[in-house]
Amino acid sequence: MKHAPSAKRQPRKLTPHKMPLLLCFFLGIANFAMHKAVLESRHPFVEDTKLYFGKHIGKFGSYALEFAILAGAMLFAGNGSYLVVVFYALYAAMNGLATWLLLAGRI
Repeated sequence: MKHAPSAKRQPRKLTPHKMPLLLCFFLGIANFAMHKAVLESRHPFVEDTKLYFGKHIGKFGSYALEFAILAGAMLFAGNGSYLVVVFYALYAAMNGLATWLLLAGRI
C-alpha cells in the first residue's frame, strides 16, 4: 500500500548557485540607499550634475541607470557567476566611499 504524499512542504534550501544572486540583490539595496542619500544631500556638485544630466536622461534617469547596472549584475549572478559579484561589490564599495566623502563634507 502506497502512502499519500505529505501535505507539508519541505523548505527550500539555499543552493550555492543562488548565493551570487542574493549577494547582488543585497548590494543593490545598499547602492540604491546610497544613491538616494546623495541625491537628497543638496550638495552643489550633485545639484549641478542633476541639472546637466537631467536634460539628457530625465529627472529619474540616474535611478534607471543604477537599476540597469543591478539588473545586468543579477542576470550574470543568476547563472552562478561569482566574478560579477566581486565586480559589483567593488562598485558598491566605490559608491560607499564616494557617498561618505560627499556627505561628510570632505569633497
